[in-house]
Amino acid sequence: MRKFDTKVQYLKYKVLREVAKQAWADTLQDNLLDIPKMIVPGKKPTMRCCVYKERAILAERVKIAMGGNKQNPNVIEVIDIACDECPMGGYEVTNACRGCLAHRCEDACKFGAITFDDNHVAHIDKTKCKECGCCSKVCPYSAILNYKRPCETACKVKAISMGEDKQACINNDKCIECGACVYACPFGAISDKSFILNVIDMLKGSHGNQNYKIYAVVAPSVSSQFTYAKLGQVITGLRKLGFHTVIEAALGADMVAQAESKELAEKGFLTSSCCPAFVSYIEKNFPDLLPFVSHNLSPMATISKYIKEHEKNCKIVFIGPCTAKKGEAQREKVKPYVDAVLTFEELQALFDSREIDITTLEEDVLDNASYFGRIFARSGGLADAVAEGIREQNLEFVLKPCSCDGIEQCRVALLQKRAGKLQANFIEGMACVGGCIGGAGCLTHGEKNKAEVDKYGREALEKTIADAVSLLK
Repeated sequence: MRKFDTKVQYLKYKVLREVAKQAWADTLQDNLLDIPKMIVPGKKPTMRCCVYKERAILAERVKIAMGGNKQNPNVIEVIDIACDECPMGGYEVTNACRGCLAHRCEDACKFGAITFDDNHVAHIDKTKCKECGCCSKVCPYSAILNYKRPCETACKVKAISMGEDKQACINNDKCIECGACVYACPFGAISDKSFILNVIDMLKGSHGNQNYKIYAVVAPSVSSQFTYAKLGQVITGLRKLGFHTVIEAALGADMVAQAESKELAEKGFLTSSCCPAFVSYIEKNFPDLLPFVSHNLSPMATISKYIKEHEKNCKIVFIGPCTAKKGEAQREKVKPYVDAVLTFEELQALFDSREIDITTLEEDVLDNASYFGRIFARSGGLADAVAEGIREQNLEFVLKPCSCDGIEQCRVALLQKRAGKLQANFIEGMACVGGCIGGAGCLTHGEKNKAEVDKYGREALEKTIADAVSLLK
């Protein structure tokens, strides 16, 4: 077993690996119904109440691994049958209730939802409760607590609610596709659609009579992943899969840093446009601030656009930690440049579907980007790169950045900007805590990932941003 944070991730990987293996062999449609049995071959369940339910859920996981519901534009989907083990949640009276005489909770409730038994212990009528929390605030024993499902707690944009059958429901008008709920769900009932079959079709086509090259554009956060091997072995593994060339998305970050610093100096205020979940958050919650969003494409789209404009008959696959990138790739401004997006989880499944043990491979080298392009992967890196871009181009501008680590900090900064109280002139918005290294599609998450990204960046300290960008000319 490879290094994954949770068994849920490992299960997701096993489904992806089996789907990919069958796709390579052109036997996917023939063996589609048998894949759940391949993963759970025995008669005893491994995670659910019975093997039949487990296989039924696995069948739904297979569908998502094959691209999911085509009618749903959101890349995040709920597997309803898997989402039935969590309590409904909401405000509950705990055994800390002392049956006091004051009954402040009853007085505070405006909806008549509080009643008492013979021992004066409070109870909440869920049919009347409006989840206002007034009862909890006045309880002298803190005996009334608000229990939320993990997905609801993880979703900071309040896009998740409970359906009639107690399953999680995603409001697409609020969802920013960050994938926080995907990583948080202990049952794996929420997942991101996979486009691994599209990538396999491309790779198989490039080996046939179709004359095109496939470029792998790899996010700089790859330096904190695949910890059981060396980064150079991962690059060799990508070539072994059939990718013609591996390019650092960090080179696109260098291009963005150079252009964005100039745009900032001209306009006086900007928010970053690198994180698609952050941009989506502004579109859905702060549309009045859209004019301040940088006009630059993200590093993924910027370097992909450059490649497509200078290389005929090529296809581009972005590989990174981000579920929101899958949504970004479907946007009209980006769709012409990025043909598919894979997460690091999916890349691991792709390696193993071809039985490629990257630990046995020789090391290849990535040498496209600068230190500043590479540290885009963690919170604060983009602001540092913009500061460097201003310095290198001798722009007369005093940068006052506000680096937002997670969507909650983004919300605060945007509210302050709207109210005219923000002291900064540049908002670096990262929807995931930690930045890209906290993305839902990572193999591993943790504080050590930041150190690995910084270490990876320092390997390119001899290059300036201008040096990296000049290699393209």
